[in-house]
Amino acid sequence: MITVDRTTWGRLRVTGDDRVRFLQGLTTINASALTEGAHAWGAILSPKGRVLSVIDIAHAGDAFVVACEAQLADKTRAILERYAVMDDVAFEPLTGPAHQVWDDPASVWTAPIVSADGTRNPGDTPARPETDPDVERLRIRAGFLRYGVDVDEDHFPFETPLAGFLDYGKGCYVGQEPVFRVHAQGNAARMLRGLAIEGTAPIAAGTALTAPAKGQVTSSITDGDATRALAYLHRTCWEPGGTVEVDGRKAKVYELPW
Repeated sequence: MITVDRTTWGRLRVTGDDRVRFLQGLTTINASALTEGAHAWGAILSPKGRVLSVIDIAHAGDAFVVACEAQLADKTRAILERYAVMDDVAFEPLTGPAHQVWDDPASVWTAPIVSADGTRNPGDTPARPETDPDVERLRIRAGFLRYGVDVDEDHFPFETPLAGFLDYGKGCYVGQEPVFRVHAQGNAARMLRGLAIEGTAPIAAGTALTAPAKGQVTSSITDGDATRALAYLHRTCWEPGGTVEVDGRKAKVYELPW
């Protein structure tokens, strides 16, 4: 079990009579389906379906809490405020200690972000920063996205683990059309995968796979006598269980989380 510090993350309390409809039409998350205390990961997209921000929305009483990485906080709030022209919604920044508790790779995407007065108490376990090597290893195994590293405005949500959270029955939202079109046609060109790479020498972000495979590494960290990495792989080589080569080293392909 690892307690991960989320104190610096951006958190906005969204209130107002139009809060459900507003978030429903702006994000990939089905806000109307979130029961009290539930949360879900998703994204805010551009009209062309590209990822502008990766967010978590939690249902908290008569409000929703939108959380995101610290570096996305200002950008995310600006997007929300730009779209809230005629809607009865208000945004209140939340501060104070917050954390997640990760038990395994799958829980990285399911663990709620808990404030200091939350119901799940990490006890005497100190919250670790995102830069902690154990946190980074588990993040990579989960395929948990770091914006500007593993995903940015050049990516579609269906190319990432966010694909597992897309709700194709929720109705219209910004960027929906290109996402639905690719889903219907099944023609995504690349996908984020996990790689187990031989050896422990560092792999720089942006390192390309050796031809004929196509793709490039986004994140990596040593783990024992091997290196774990995240990489976008072309559809011709993304099959889990397959083998590719990176920087002259063999790498096995894994579906996320792994």
